[in-house]
Amino acid sequence: MLLAGFSRGGSFVWDMACQMPEFADAYAPLAGAFWDDLPTDCAAPVRLFHTHGWNDRTVPLEGRSFADGAVVQGDVWASLKILRETNGCDARQPERNSFEGDLWFRHWTDCAAGDIRLMLHKGGHGAPQSWATRVMDWFEGKGLDAEG
Repeated sequence: MLLAGFSRGGSFVWDMACQMPEFADAYAPLAGAFWDDLPTDCAAPVRLFHTHGWNDRTVPLEGRSFADGAVVQGDVWASLKILRETNGCDARQPERNSFEGDLWFRHWTDCAAGDIRLMLHKGGHGAPQSWATRVMDWFEGKGLDAEG
């Protein structure tokens, strides 16, 4: 089973991956991340394919606060750091980066367990046209070592 979600649903996917990693075989959040207070650690390693728009102003990569600071969206980079630590990734940098047109990829595949992929697109709060196909190919093991 693959659990995916968009925006606040994407944040929910991050929470499920962290708190209940056995719930699904893999996780695919889109345009969401942990919210503050960020977890200090997660229960177990997971396979996660995160997608985010470089120009997302609704859920910025760095997070944001609203309601006079009462609500704070978490930082995607901080979320990835927590998951890298959980998955036993020795390096902060991914094993490799790749590019395909307007899509930028980071691949953390050399961790002790799990698999982390990051796909950035130049758009805003939404999915690139190929999102569903790419995520399903990753989930089903098709082209894991390919550019996407």
